[in-house]
Amino acid sequence: MKAFNRLSQRQQNMMRFMHNYMQERGFPPSIREIGEECDIGSTSVVNYNLNKLVDAGYIERSGKVSRGLRIIGAIPGLSSGPRVFGAPGPQRVALVGRIAAGEPIALPDDIGHHIDEDDYIAVPPQMLSGYDENEVFALTVRGNSMIDSMIQDGDIVILRQQNTAENGEMVAAWLSEENETTLKHFYREAEQIRLQPANQEYQPIYVHPSNCEVKGKVLSVMRNFH
Repeated sequence: MKAFNRLSQRQQNMMRFMHNYMQERGFPPSIREIGEECDIGSTSVVNYNLNKLVDAGYIERSGKVSRGLRIIGAIPGLSSGPRVFGAPGPQRVALVGRIAAGEPIALPDDIGHHIDEDDYIAVPPQMLSGYDENEVFALTVRGNSMIDSMIQDGDIVILRQQNTAENGEMVAAWLSEENETTLKHFYREAEQIRLQPANQEYQPIYVHPSNCEVKGKVLSVMRNFH
């Protein structure tokens, strides 16, 4: 307790936020999220205090993964011993934007490129289904049209980059004429594509094959518990 009290109030707040964030989401927060929660306007100030926490023996950081934070010191009132944050050997995946599980929304068409360093996330290797981290990307889900497939608003889906899909697979589908994308089950039917939601309150989207480009197939989901 005395050692923890030697930390500044800001550093104690950061530690508690990182602990609670991991308990709710299962993966560490980004530098930006730490700054927003702890009322720190500069990412360099967040980095400075994280490095102080490293020096004090409370956390470890991976230089290759933006969210690669590991808490190794006890936090009074929250943990009785060292707690490791992040699965062993996390892999680095680009969180490239958001995707609609509902109505289509815009998505940058440069998946895997020009991504802010702070928008990479640490993902347990088992969530990548054996694919290399350079083959995958992540998107934050907006909407609830896929709730019957166990995906809800706020989740992060991990996808393999590919431009083909089998019937029934869940994909990120780019609608070129609308310049929008959506998360749906893919079905090729005669002369059209059916993008099927997993929620009875939503209607399927029917498009011509020339207006539908598969961007990736869903491999797994990271649940954001509230």
